[in-house]
Amino acid sequence: MIPQDFIQTLLSRVDIVEVIDPRVPLKKTGANYQACCPFHNEKTPSFTVSPTKQFYHCFGCGAHGTAIGFLMEFSGLGYVEAITTLAAMTGMEVPQTAAVARMPGQQESSLVDVMQRAAQFYRQQLKRTPKAIEYLKRRGLTGAVAARFGLGYAPDGWQNLDQIVTSYADASLQEAGLVIVNDAGQRYDRFRDRIMFPIVNQKGDTIGFGGRVIDGGEPKYLNSPETPLFQKGHELYALFSARRAIRDAGRVLVVEGYMDVVALAQHGVDYAVATLGTATTPLHIQKLLRHTDEIVFCFDGDKAGQKAAWRALEQSLAVVTDSSRIGFLFLPEDHDPDSYVREFGREEFERLLTASTVPLSAYLFRHIASRHDLALDEGKSAFLKDLQPLIAQVNAPNLALMLRKRTAELVHIEMEELTRLWKIAPAGARFIQPAPVRRPAPASVSHKLLRMVLFKPELGAELEKSWLIQNDDYAQALYETLVILSSHPHLDTAMLLEQSRNQSHAALIAQCGAEMMDLSEDFDVRPDFDLAKEQLLATVKQSRMRMLAQKPLRDLTEEDKNELQRLR
Repeated sequence: MIPQDFIQTLLSRVDIVEVIDPRVPLKKTGANYQACCPFHNEKTPSFTVSPTKQFYHCFGCGAHGTAIGFLMEFSGLGYVEAITTLAAMTGMEVPQTAAVARMPGQQESSLVDVMQRAAQFYRQQLKRTPKAIEYLKRRGLTGAVAARFGLGYAPDGWQNLDQIVTSYADASLQEAGLVIVNDAGQRYDRFRDRIMFPIVNQKGDTIGFGGRVIDGGEPKYLNSPETPLFQKGHELYALFSARRAIRDAGRVLVVEGYMDVVALAQHGVDYAVATLGTATTPLHIQKLLRHTDEIVFCFDGDKAGQKAAWRALEQSLAVVTDSSRIGFLFLPEDHDPDSYVREFGREEFERLLTASTVPLSAYLFRHIASRHDLALDEGKSAFLKDLQPLIAQVNAPNLALMLRKRTAELVHIEMEELTRLWKIAPAGARFIQPAPVRRPAPASVSHKLLRMVLFKPELGAELEKSWLIQNDDYAQALYETLVILSSHPHLDTAMLLEQSRNQSHAALIAQCGAEMMDLSEDFDVRPDFDLAKEQLLATVKQSRMRMLAQKPLRDLTEEDKNELQRLR
């Protein structure tokens, strides 16, 4: 682990403007700097860098972070690699410290730490296992690409992971999904005799694994279960390492298997990701659209591939935008991306990708039309009935209009007729009562205080953790922030945000920091802070008063009675 005091010193010496400007040319605008965001396509600059806060934020896509976070997001570096890169820029040397020894009786380990040690263990085992190396060679993979994706091997046997923890009874092994406990209470490794594919989140942490059998057996692929770190419907294999290639290519290729991703990368197609043993979800698509406007789903041409493609289309309808393009590529029979690129090479694969990708709109109409005879009025009626709920999901107004127009053309009716039939309100008319406008909920006191403490961390010394009696996310995030400041009272904004990286509410803390980006450094938050502090104290007093008032009189001590009198 890298000591936190080293990271603080590093951030104090690094200028985030000097880190970002060579990679994304910045233009000074007032106290801050601006550019077109490197993480999504835009024409008007909304990417802002604050030299005083040492923080960046995009008001378009929401990307934000410190110099460390920028290198991870922009260059696809891991956390340690980003710190090492910044250290080299400042002439500092990253200290190599040994793992902290456990106290007697201390068995619980951080899940991130356990997963990292498991990944290292599997990588070491791969180097020592000739049959696993031979298997990867037969699949056309080199040692370089195996190292790039951190591939490993889980050896045969029941309790090999006892080598990575002090005690195999460590509960974190089971919580991380690495160990199974059966009904009889026996513990054993989940992954055995499998090639291991580490699954990495957007921070570069290993959060799960996919394991593939070598010599046959079922299941062919075994994935980590859902854990506090890992939710299959949220994550995509290889997205962390493919981000730069996706931006450079201007598109992302979504395939079905880990080996497809690795084989494509072996042949120079670096912009592929895979779902993790589950169907595509809207969260997957939204996450990808933050990196590029073009998504191509690549499936086998068999019935299973067609079914998976249609499922992906259904999940795309509600999240597709007017500026995005979603397409579907069906490979020839008996081929998957792995086999196709190995047989025909990168150029032929990308030629097929360009020539044969079917746009979402074309696939939608082709699939629904295949169920009905559009030469018959009955077929046209059923066609319209099937299409209506699908097109109704599309929130992109321009795309929705074009889909309705194409629908009218296919059944040979006028747009006005379709509009009346589907009860779509044209300009100047309303067939459906509009939904009431939902105003955003006002910021809670904890939310306001968290933003101001992140803007001026020294204000944290004026708050007591015991005052945070509310159980909402902002109160918990503020509590975590105050805990950090109680140990490190002199942190600036960037250091505080970096220290909170591994907190359970890290994303919320970072978002609140970004919300203060449009304030100038000399903005006086004191009046707002004092008011919010008074409101928080009033809530604490009211809660205490209610608690005392609810006690039977005979149970009140003299001290309780005096306190209740004071509060009243």
